[in-house]
Formats: sequence, C-alpha cells, structure tokens
Amino acid sequence: MFPSLLSQLLATFLIQFERLRGVQSSGVLFIFWFLSVLCSIVPFRSKILQASKESEVTDKLRFTTFYFYFALVVCELVLCCFNEKPPLFSNVVTDPVSGTLLMAIKGYRMPLEAKDLWSMNPRDSSKVMVPKLLKEWEKEQSKAKRYVDQKRCFTRCLRPHEITLLLLELQSIIIPSFLRALIKAFGPYFLIGSAYKVLQDVITFVNPQLLRMLISFTKQKGVPDWWGYSLAFLMFFTAFLQTLILHRHFQYCFVTGMNVRTAIIGAIYRKALVITNAAKRSSTVGEVVNLMSVDAQRFMDLTTFLNMLWSAPLQIVLALYFLWQNLGPSVLAGVAVMVMLIPFNAVIAMKTRVEQMQYKDARIKLMNEILNGIKVLKLYAWENSFKEKVLTIRQKELNVLRKTAYLGALSTMAWTSAPFLVALTTFAVYVTVDENNVLDAEKAFVSLSLFNILRFPLNMLPQVISSMVQASVSLKRIQSFLSHDELDPHAVERKNTGTVAVINGKFTWAKEDPAVLHNINVMVPQGSLLAVVGHVGCGKSSLISALLGEMEKLEGDVSVRGSVAYVPQQAWIQNATLRDNILFGKPYNEQKYTCVLEACALTPDLEVLPGGDMTEIGEKGINLSGGQRQRVSLARALYSDTDVYLLDDPLSAVDAHVAKHIFDNLIGPEGLLKGKTRILVTHGISFLPQVDNIMVMVEGRVSEMGSYQELLSQNGAFAEFLRNYSLEDIIEEDEATGRETFPLTLISILSADGENPKSRSVRRHGCSQRKHSEQQEKHKPHEKQKLIQAETAETGRVKAKVYLEYIKAVGPLLSVFICFLYGCQSAASIGANIWLSQWTNDASNNQTQENVHMRVGVYAALGIAQGILVMISSFTLAMGNIGAAKKLHNNLLVNKLHTPQSFFDTTPIGRIINRFSKDIYIIDEALPATVLMLLGTVFVSLSTIIVIISSTPIFAVVIAPLAFIYIFVQRFYVATSRQLKRLESVSRSPIYSHFSETVTGCSVIRAYGRHSAFILMSDMKVDDNQKSYYPGIVSNRWLGVRIEFIGNCIVLFAALFAVTGKENLNPGLVGLSVSYALQVTMSLNWMVRMSSDLENNIVAVERVKEYSETKTEAPWEVEDKKPPPEWPMEGNVEFHDYSVRYREGLDLVLKRLTLNVKGGEKIGIVGRTGAGKSSMTLCLFRLLEAAAGEITVDEVKIAEIGLHDLRSKLTIIPQEPVLFSGTLRMNLDPFERYSDEEVWKALEHSHLQKFVSNQPAKLELECAEGGENLSVGQRQLVCLARALLRKTRILILDEATAAIDLETDDLIQSTIRTQFEDCTVFTIAHRLNTIMDYTRVLVLDKGQIAEFDTPTNLISQRGIFYSMAKDAGLTQ
Repeated sequence: MFPSLLSQLLATFLIQFERLRGVQSSGVLFIFWFLSVLCSIVPFRSKILQASKESEVTDKLRFTTFYFYFALVVCELVLCCFNEKPPLFSNVVTDPVSGTLLMAIKGYRMPLEAKDLWSMNPRDSSKVMVPKLLKEWEKEQSKAKRYVDQKRCFTRCLRPHEITLLLLELQSIIIPSFLRALIKAFGPYFLIGSAYKVLQDVITFVNPQLLRMLISFTKQKGVPDWWGYSLAFLMFFTAFLQTLILHRHFQYCFVTGMNVRTAIIGAIYRKALVITNAAKRSSTVGEVVNLMSVDAQRFMDLTTFLNMLWSAPLQIVLALYFLWQNLGPSVLAGVAVMVMLIPFNAVIAMKTRVEQMQYKDARIKLMNEILNGIKVLKLYAWENSFKEKVLTIRQKELNVLRKTAYLGALSTMAWTSAPFLVALTTFAVYVTVDENNVLDAEKAFVSLSLFNILRFPLNMLPQVISSMVQASVSLKRIQSFLSHDELDPHAVERKNTGTVAVINGKFTWAKEDPAVLHNINVMVPQGSLLAVVGHVGCGKSSLISALLGEMEKLEGDVSVRGSVAYVPQQAWIQNATLRDNILFGKPYNEQKYTCVLEACALTPDLEVLPGGDMTEIGEKGINLSGGQRQRVSLARALYSDTDVYLLDDPLSAVDAHVAKHIFDNLIGPEGLLKGKTRILVTHGISFLPQVDNIMVMVEGRVSEMGSYQELLSQNGAFAEFLRNYSLEDIIEEDEATGRETFPLTLISILSADGENPKSRSVRRHGCSQRKHSEQQEKHKPHEKQKLIQAETAETGRVKAKVYLEYIKAVGPLLSVFICFLYGCQSAASIGANIWLSQWTNDASNNQTQENVHMRVGVYAALGIAQGILVMISSFTLAMGNIGAAKKLHNNLLVNKLHTPQSFFDTTPIGRIINRFSKDIYIIDEALPATVLMLLGTVFVSLSTIIVIISSTPIFAVVIAPLAFIYIFVQRFYVATSRQLKRLESVSRSPIYSHFSETVTGCSVIRAYGRHSAFILMSDMKVDDNQKSYYPGIVSNRWLGVRIEFIGNCIVLFAALFAVTGKENLNPGLVGLSVSYALQVTMSLNWMVRMSSDLENNIVAVERVKEYSETKTEAPWEVEDKKPPPEWPMEGNVEFHDYSVRYREGLDLVLKRLTLNVKGGEKIGIVGRTGAGKSSMTLCLFRLLEAAAGEITVDEVKIAEIGLHDLRSKLTIIPQEPVLFSGTLRMNLDPFERYSDEEVWKALEHSHLQKFVSNQPAKLELECAEGGENLSVGQRQLVCLARALLRKTRILILDEATAAIDLETDDLIQSTIRTQFEDCTVFTIAHRLNTIMDYTRVLVLDKGQIAEFDTPTNLISQRGIFYSMAKDAGLTQ
C-alpha cells in the first residue's frame, strides 16, 4: 500500500508542476484517474462498514494509508479537469490556469481591447478550416456528378421520353449533400465532446441515491455521525466532478461550432466570387449576407446542444429506471403525463419563427431604400407615404410576435409545471393504488430530485428538435447556394499577345433568358482604340461583360489575349484609402503613381481631400463626387499596367474639360495608353474622330463598323445621327457631365460648394474636416484621415438610466405588477413543497390513511395555482415587452424621417440600418427572453435560500460569505464578458461589409484577377472576429466552474447542517432543504448569465434611444401659416440678401445673394464646380436653412411655412435618379393622387410609353431595388415623368441629363420647353447649349453672383460666361 501512496504523491506533484508550466496533460490520464476513483469507492465503503461492525480497526496503518491514497486519487482527478491553456503559446499569457483569470482581472480593471486577446489557434483558423470543409464538399460534388454521368451512359439505350423522365428523377435525387461534408470535416472532434457528455449523464444520478442514504441516516438512531458527514462530502464531490466534466464537454462543442461557422462563411465567400449572373439574380446581396450571418450562426448554435439529441433520451431512461426502483409501476402514470407534454412543447417550438423573419426582411429592405433615397423623399415630400408602408409591415411583425408570446407563455407554463404534474400524478397514483404504499420522506424527495433532473432533458428535447428544423432549412439554403453554377473560366481564351476578338458571338445573361447580343464579330488589332457607340440599352455594356467572361456564351468564340484592366460604368470603390484604391494590390512606385494621378486629373482633388491620397474613402465611395470616383477607377486601371483596357463609359461622369484632359492624356492616340489595346464605350461624339475604329450597336447587334471617315462616307444611320448634331454640339457634347449616377449611394447634391474652385465637388462628408485640415495639411500631408467618425463601442457598466428608460417604455405600474406575480408564483411553489414534507411526516407518525385525499387535493391545488400564475406572469411580461418594442421603434422611425439632411450626410447608412435591424431585433426578441429567464432564476434562487434557512436556521451564517463570493465572481465575469461581446460585435460587421463590397465589385475583382487576395482579406476578418469570440467561450467555462462550485457548497452545507441537527429535524425537512439545494446550482449559473445578457442587450435600448433623439428639421406643416392651396399662382421667386452654410461652424456657401425672378422665366445656372449651384436649388426646398436673409415665392416667405407645404409645391429632377423597389406606378405616384390616364400621359411625354407598354405588367412593372432592372438613362426618364405628373409652377433641373444619349436628351429638352412653358424653370447646366435660349443666365462664382443677364448680353460682355462658352466651342 505504501509504495502506491508514494507514487500517488509524486504523480500529484509532477502533474501540478507540468500544469503550471502550461503543458497539456493527456486525455487518457483523465480516464485513468476517473476509473481509479470509481474502483476505490467499493473498498472505501466496505472498510467503513467493517470498522463500524467491529467497533475497532484491526490494521490501523493500512486503514489510514488507504484513505490518504483515496484522497490523493480524488485530488488527481480534480486537478486533471483543470486545464485552461490559452490557444497557442501566445506571448500574452504563460500560465494556462490563470489565463482566463488574468484576462478577467484585466477586463475588470479596465475595458479589454483587441490587443489583449489571445492569438488564434492555428487549427481553428480559416486557413485550416475552410479548405477542410471544401475538400469534403468537392468530394460530394464529384460523387454526385459521377453518378449522373454513369446514369447518362446507361440511358443511351432508352427511348427519348424515358430519358427525360429519368434525368428529371436523377436531378431530384442526386444533390451533393452538404451535411455529409460537414460531418466528415468536423465529426471526429465533436465526438470527443460527446464522450464527456456520457460520463456526465451517468454521474448526474449518483446524487439522488446519496440523498436517499442521507434521509435514511436521519431516520435511524445510533448510526455514527461520521457516516453522515462522509455522505455530505460525497454529495459535494460528485456534484463538483459533474461540473468539471460538463464544462469540458461544452468546450469541445463550442469550439466545433466556431469552426463550423468559420468554414461556412469561408465557403460562401469563395463561392460568391465565382457564381454566374443568373445565379446572382436568384440570391440578392442581402440574402447571401444572411446566409453568412444568420444561417452560419444557426449551425454554430445547434452544435452546442446537438448532443442533447441522444443525451436527453438517455437521461430520461435512467431517471425512469431509478424512479421505478423507488415507486414501482406508479411511475407509469407520470410518464404518461410527460409523453403528453412533449408534443405540446414541440408544436409550440415549431409554430413560431418562420413568418416573422420574412416581415423583418421586408422591413429592413424598405428601410434600406428609404435611407438610401432619403434625399429624394425629402425633396418630393413623400415621407408620410413611406412611413405608412413601414408601419404596416411593422404591425404584421408585431402581430406575429404577439402570437409567439401567447404560445411562449403556454410553453413556459408547460415547462415549469411538467415536473410538478408528473410528481403529482405519480404520488397520487402511488398512495391510492395500494393502502400499504406509504409516501415517506425518502421516497418523496428522492423522486422529486429525480423529477428535477428530468426537467432539463424534457425542456431541451423540443428545443433541439426545433433548432434542427431551422438548421435543416439553413442547410438547404447554403447547399443550394454552394451548388449554383459557376462562371466558366475557359469561356474567354487568354493567350499572350494583346488582341481582342469575338467570332459569331451570341451571348445571354442567363441560360434560360433570350440572347442579348447576336452575331457579334469584332476584331481589335493590338494597340488600337475601338469606340463602341449606340442608344441607351443597346448592349454596349453587355459586350464588355461578354469580353470579361461574365455572360453565358451560347455560340462562337471569344479571345482576349493578355491581362485585362476594366473600368465599369458605375465606378466600384473600396472602403480603403484613396491610394489603396488606385494601387489595388500592386506595389507602390512613386514615379508611376504621380504620372497616373496627373493623367487622371486627380492631382487637384488631392489638395482638397483632407488627407491627400491617404484619405479614407467611405463605403461605395461616398465622399467622392461621381466624377472623382470614375477617375479613381480609371487610375486603378492605368496603374495596373495591363495589355487590354475595357473602358465602359468612363467619361460620362466627369466635367467637359476633365473629359478632354483624360482623353488626351490617357485614352486617346497621344495618351499614356497608346500602344495598348483599348475598347471605349462612350456617348461623347467629340472624341470619335480621334479613335481608330468605331462600332455602332443597335439592339444587341453590330450595325456598322469602321473608322470615322468610313462611317461618314457610308452614309448609314451613324452619319445621319452625326449630321443632326451640328458641329457645336459635337465639340461641346462632353459637357454631358452629370456625375456618375450611382443608384445606391445617392450622393448629396450638397456639393461642397464655395470652398475652393478646385474642389471638384468633394461631396457629402468631409466638409467639416476640410476647412480645419487645410492648414495642418501643409505640415503632415500623409496622415490617414478618418472621414466618418468611428462608431463608439460603449465601455463600462450600463447606466441605471437605460434600465429606467426601458421600464418606462414597458410601463412602471405593469413592471411592479409583473414582479408581484413572480413573487406569488414562488410562494405557491414553496407552499406545495412544504405541504409535501408535512405529508411525508405522516408516515413516521403513522397517520397515513386518514387524510390521503386532503393531502393530495391541497398539493394539487397549490401546484396548479403555481402553473396558472406562471402563465399569467409570463404573458403580462410579454405584453409589456411588445408594447415597449412598438413604442421604441415608432419613436426611432418618426425621428429619422424628421432628421435634417446633414445628419444623413455624415452618418453611414449601415449604422442607421443597424439600429433598425439588429437593435430592434434585440428589443423584440432577445430582451424579453432574457428578462423572463432572469426573473425566473432570481425567484427560484431566493426561494431556495428561504427554504433552507427555515429548515436549518444556522445556514444563514454561511449565506453571507457565499453571497459575497458569488457577487464577486459575477462582477468579474460580467465586466469581461460584456467587453468581449462588444469587441465581437464590432469585429463582426467588417466581415459583412467587406462581403457586400466584394459582391458588388466581383466583376472588377475577377477582371484584375484579385480573387485570392480578397479571399485572404475575408479570412483575416473572420479570424479576427473568432479571436474575440473564443475567449468568450472560455470565460463562460471559467464562470460555470466557479458558480457551480458555490452551488455545490450550498449542497454541502445544507447536508452538513442536516447531519448536525439530526436530533431536532424530521426527515421531511431534511429532504426538503437538500433537494432544494441540489437544484440551486443551475439557477445560480443562469442568473449570472442572464444578468450579463441583460446588460449586453439593454445596450440596444440605449442605441435606439440615442438615434430617436437627434435634432429634427422644421415642422412639416404649420397650421396657422398654411399657404392657400393654389399657391404659387405666378411662380415669382425672390432671394433677398440670402446666405447659407452647410452645417454649424462651416463657411458660408452662398454669400448675400439678391435676385428677382419673374413667373415663367427660364433661368440657367452655371459656374465652375463648387461655385454653389446645387446649394442654391437646395435652399429653395429648405434642405439647407438660411444663415441670413430670406427667399419669398409669390409673396410668401418660405421660412415660415411647413416643409411639406413648401416641398409639395416645387418639383425637382435630381441629378441622381433614385427609384424605390415596388411598382412603376408607386414610383411615380406613391400617394395615388392621379388617375392611370394621367400617369400614361406623363410617360408619353417622357418617352417611356413605348418601353412600358411593351412590358407585360404595364404600370405594375416591378422595379428592382434601386431601379437596377432599368438602365440609368431610363431611370432618369422616370424622374422626368414624376415631374410631369406633379406639374408645379416652379421646376428645378439638376444636370438631369447626364446618362442619356444625345437624341433622348434632345427629346427631354423639348418636352421641358413645351410642357413647362408657363412655369418658372431653374436649370443647373453643364451642357451650355441647353440654356442658350433661356431668358436669363445666372453665373455663380465662389457663392456670389458674378453675372446675371440674357445669354447674348453675357457673351458680348466677355466675362466668365463668355470664357465658358468659348471652352465649349459655342462662340469664337
């Protein structure tokens, strides 16, 4: 015996030493120690029994050494369970045990930051996980493909109709299984966790057996006290062992979940880079982001509880076995009740969920559009119509929530009452079946503790099943996305020299669609420049896509030899610095870089940007004007130095002189690209004489091709077209300078006017920083300038005010009432159990038979009362929460629609959308669930303490130190976990924003061949996110072990005091207090979790509140100042000493304008970029409020009337055509004020009638998000139709003809002349020829009036206007 004792001592010492050095001990050792303890229990008991029989120990040495040995083995086992090695030997922490502790201490002292986190374990990184899953998935795909191919061979001998049937059947059967791939990739690791779970399930059932022994010990007289004490300590040890094993199991499950999420996100990202356009159509960006966020998350949540699928039935079977031993066949009655409750719970779990998601998606989609188009809504005074739409969807969403709440209350009742109902039926049947059956304390309380063990599996099973159903939906969605067709990488041949050729090409966007391009034959010799021209929508951009291999090739051959650079029609800009956007992954070479900036005319812009080329560009290039974005896109192409350049209309978005500069220095015969092969899509006629070849496209076919002279001499459609536009137009045409029309970002017309004549309208943000930064810029030009203020992650504790806000939203009286109900419910529960302990005492007093019916009846009444109270309280709580959610969302929505435009100019849309999606979702769903659980656990814990103290008052002494430790651990944990959660959510959004950026720019990424770099970026972002998620898991384990240890101490003390006070206690009370103590561990643990969740979730209320209280604009209607309904009759507009600035603290943009415009006059407004042209029109709509002076329209001061009264009486055709998803009719007339006839008339005048009447849906034509399914030109025409419908006395045109070919432009100008003949028209013009016949022209310069007269007089004065006209070739 002695040597084995020594070896134990040595082993204990060595293991502890290694552990402190951070060496991970083997898993086999754990099993060895566990078995040793298990085997030693038998001699442990027999030696004690033997000693108690013989009243003296014979071999004292053996006896004592054995117990030393036993203590050491138990010690080993306990030590084995501790191992908190941080992932990797990161330099952050050396000692694994204190790893989490150190992090917790650090997190308690000050908020954790990203640099405090552990580095990622290589086996959990994307680099390892994603290929692991993709390898298995590719195996699955090739297996399915092989199977289909085999069947195809076999079908050759069948008849045609049989073949089609068989193939259809095959397609439905042979879908590669994503589930199988997941299981193969992650199954083995997960199974280790399952092994721990089996162990834990078995140990769970030891304690009820020990409780039985303890109760029988209190009943017997003359048993030695040490037996009672050893029972108490054994109870403590088994509970502790169970804790350690359980958390080990959780660790494995959570890590598996994390790996699954990493792998799924990686797989989706890689797939999104290569899917075809047809596939893209079936899943929008939003849906794919959902796959990444929601569906990947579901898998992660499922893996943590997946083991319950087999563990729950195992626990149920074991519990029933022990119950049968205890109570015999009466258990079956309880089982029957249980079986009836399972489907009830399952049905409830299934019922909810699905509907609500769809309403939420619809609401977010609509909000996204509203915020993207908020400016247009303000200009047209359409806010109310859209507010109603949002509230209608919201109401449906709340109805579903309400239904969920009713069902939830029922299910909570079923869950809380289940163990009680089972106990009631079992006990009632037990005592009534046979008169000899006596319900004593031993039977009753051992059964009760077994019933309590049953509660968890019974509740979890339906939940696991319902989350499996959800995960299977997610599985199908991910599987179908990953099975989409991919672009054929060999559709375009790539050889080494730079020629581009298409032979008999026929292309379509999707295999099932009709072809878009027919019979294309093009041959571009190396080094030549081909211009592609044609009407709006004739297939110019499609041709470029075909050359990039983005379209489905039906016939013919395409070859593009050499590397490619691509400039899309709508520039794609990354959220990175300007320099990174241009370098696009190429190494920086200063000389080449400067040269590129010069050629793209970007040098003057850099002087204006706050940080030069290190300025951070917002998402979608938000702080650059359309022209600047297009030039950055060009610069990227030029810097990449490739063989072939595909330029899709890059000049439409820039000012005339810039377009000329770019053509001369970059694209044209003398430009930097001479000698490269270039294909240029353009509307600019003036450049055509200088290109090598021109290709004219009509409706998807090549109508003519040849050099400029050849086409003129052929006298075809092209020559005719050129003749219509006299020479002035030709030279002048590229004044077509509306800035790039980007449907999604809606750059404000708020150009940063009047600050700097060079500032080529750097718009939207950056206005405020720019002024201050100019001086500093001289000193430190290359510091990175943040444009949008970073969103602040809150730190520290949540303020009490926030909780009060929420209570106020729920209703203070209701809140008090809810707490009162919870109190009553706990009282009923304690009552029932005290009654049970009285009942069991009848057994010892031999009065069992007299009052059986009374005992059963009162027990039942108390239990049922508790069930009903639970239902009422959870129901009232849900109602209060839904009321609060409704109130908070309404306030947010109303405030956002009343917020002035300047707020939207400085706040990224994503940040506002986040409030409407994530935060409102938390308030709708997560918060109520948390509050429900928290109240439940708090009251359970309180009632436990009350019961134990009332049965053994001495227990009160222990409460204070335990409570102190508990609160201490809780504060530690909450501080760390809260900050980890914040870090995790802050690092999560970059994954999705990078992803949606990638999806919108995937054609550019593919053209430049940058897939792998982008995949790497995405992987890094995912790993960063998991880096803050992993310590979260570990800290949960840390907390679990410590809190459950406190729970185990409560069990220990309850048992110890029961042993010491055995003389005065009856067995019923002992059973009562110890069985209560056994269930407290769970609720203590949940209480900390829930209080921490409540802190994390209540932040949502704070964030929503913050955005519901931003400053609002003037009221929409002022009752006592309403203008007469027919106002304005004349259309006279007067500016009187008028000045305006963008925001407080900025310089004036317009300085002391005074002018008088008579009704019916046509005024052209011109000026260099940044002179204040757009600002002047915004002042009429009061999107900018006056800094001094006033504007009157027909004798009414516009500053005094309501905004809607003003805006509904003016009409603007904005520079960027914004459409909302919905029908075309809704886009023209959201309030349904006009008849169909009037709408058709407006369409006719705006030249859309032919297009719309050819559509099967006519006016009900669905416009996609942002009007994506119409060409940019058609969208512009829809905006014109809106203006024609409103037909107000004053019309404002803001460079409205940017994206339109010359013919359509002419039609529009003539429409405006005829339809708005008697109206006052203000036109901001870049094409001077459009305003040469206007009444007067206003020339602005640096925010002041430079010249104001008729065009003829201005030309004769030889001032600014004359020089502009001369530049444009309109005068000599």
